[in-house]
Amino acid sequence: MTRREFVTLLGGAAATWPLAARAQQPAMPLVGYVSVGSPIGHLLGVFKQSLAEAGFVEGRNVAIETPSADGHYDRLPALAADLVRRQVTVIVAITVNPALAAKAATATIPIVFNVADDPVELGLVASLSRPGGNATGVSFLFSDLVAKHLGLLRELLPNAVRFGLLVNPQSANAENLTKNATVAAAAAGVEIIVVRASDPGAIEDAFATLVRQRADALMVGADGYFLRRRVQLTTLAARHGLPAVFTTREYAEAGGLMSYGTSLPEAFRMTGLYTGRILKGAKPADLPVVQSTKFDFVINVPTARALGLDVPATLLARADEVIE
Repeated sequence: MTRREFVTLLGGAAATWPLAARAQQPAMPLVGYVSVGSPIGHLLGVFKQSLAEAGFVEGRNVAIETPSADGHYDRLPALAADLVRRQVTVIVAITVNPALAAKAATATIPIVFNVADDPVELGLVASLSRPGGNATGVSFLFSDLVAKHLGLLRELLPNAVRFGLLVNPQSANAENLTKNATVAAAAAGVEIIVVRASDPGAIEDAFATLVRQRADALMVGADGYFLRRRVQLTTLAARHGLPAVFTTREYAEAGGLMSYGTSLPEAFRMTGLYTGRILKGAKPADLPVVQSTKFDFVINVPTARALGLDVPATLLARADEVIE
């Protein structure tokens, strides 16, 4: 072999080595983060930060895609099926309906859910301590908070007798919310007016119905779509002079009168950490469902003043945060 032939051969081999090395590298794991609407920025940020704490940084050693149903619950099965077809590494399902769609779409791809209801009753897991399948995650029981919300409104408005409840009929937890509100209202000897909405126009109509039926106050049920419409909901409550209590602090920060419920940033932090554990090889069946226990009670005093309400000192003293 001549010197020129040897150099040519060496050069060709060097050119092929990087290609061969790249071909042998494992593909970057892909997380499909599916929700009913566009991801809420600060909550997605908390998820990514906790995932990074677990050792997975987006763009470096994990890819994250965020398909959205744009508020159309009937699109969720197709979104979940597409993630399964693409063989994503993990499906992160935000709220009940995406979790149910993911569970129906696959029995093998790991699912990490973030749901405001009982995952055992929903059929997502066999038990909280031993999920037993391909799904685990974080749960927080917003449906059980209806009695608490009613109690807060009655403390603020002791003479109120008619309380509205807004639910999204497309949400899987609508029936539980309605049942729990009806039971709580009967125990308190007050009237419950259930209104339903799943789009902006229907939300407007629901408020018109509450005004027509002379509701004294309003409870807004837990729902991912409602959370994305929180500005509309808090604006309508103010416009119609309707004192309202919501499920998370994001509503109070958007101008809502009061909120009481699970800290969503804490729930999303735990969701990210569990996703990281599964990416490291843990099996969902072996990871107990985490029940979020951090609650926030927030009162928006400027909104109370605009409604002509004096918030009792007992309520202000119990609040985790008072927005001035």
